[in-house]
Amino acid sequence: MACFANLPMISSPNPNPNPNLKASASLSQSSISTKLHFSSQFSSLSPSPLSLRCNQTLILRRFGGRAPSVSPTLVVVASANPNSLKIMISGAPASGKGTQCELITKKYDLMHIAAGDLLRAEVAAGSENGRRAKKFMEKGKLVPNEIVVMMVRDRLLQPDSQEKGWLLDGYPRSQSQATALKEFGFEPDLFILLEVPEEILVERVVGRRLDPVTGRIYHLKYSPPENEEIAARLTQRFDDTEEKVKLRLRTHHQNVEAVLSLYEDITIKVNGGVSKEEVFAQIDSALEKLVKQKKATAGPVAI
Repeated sequence: MACFANLPMISSPNPNPNPNLKASASLSQSSISTKLHFSSQFSSLSPSPLSLRCNQTLILRRFGGRAPSVSPTLVVVASANPNSLKIMISGAPASGKGTQCELITKKYDLMHIAAGDLLRAEVAAGSENGRRAKKFMEKGKLVPNEIVVMMVRDRLLQPDSQEKGWLLDGYPRSQSQATALKEFGFEPDLFILLEVPEEILVERVVGRRLDPVTGRIYHLKYSPPENEEIAARLTQRFDDTEEKVKLRLRTHHQNVEAVLSLYEDITIKVNGGVSKEEVFAQIDSALEKLVKQKKATAGPVAI
């Protein structure tokens, strides 16, 4: 069952008149777009309390034993532009993913969302998710998937992401993360995988150096420092060694194969071993086709 509903703003989790449901949202705008997708358990619920319209979406999902822990949950999703792009991009360390993300967001004006950046921002802001994550980080432990998934979900729900579209950078990294996003109703239009031969990746990583003064990344071969003064202060990350990068590459390949199994029908594999301009030309061609397809198929939403 699906319907469209005009609901008042929900600024924090509030009890639903139906005691079997809980609503959650983090949006701050008074007009939010939502689409009701009812699980079979709730197919008999009447939509009569809702003022039906065709521009708002509310997603009902049941999560079982996986994170998140609240089940069932109503997730309020901001008004989505039907022509906005939803893109995921993945690549091994030193595959050039960061460069391509900059080029993609610059041309297509997408919201660039990286899980690592979100995690650091949430911790710095002292949010609930940030406080939970900090406890694990202070103990030197990995932040549990469910915490990171919730951070990504909340960011994808923001009005700018829904209106402009989003580029999810290096996430999901595991099948469980990808499955959780699917449960929340987030499906990409395209999954971009940058493929670079291992020997090139190793050379790129081992040659990287950081300027601790400016924060700029150099490469001893491809982007050397401008002068001896800068060269003298450059540092190398502790894990930018050949032995450790090969270990990271094995982990990446194992994880990405599991993720690809969920997105194989919408995946494009891009040769990342060429110049950044040539890499972007491959990606740009696919995105241009996607934009044209969206414009051609976009139409009024039927109730």
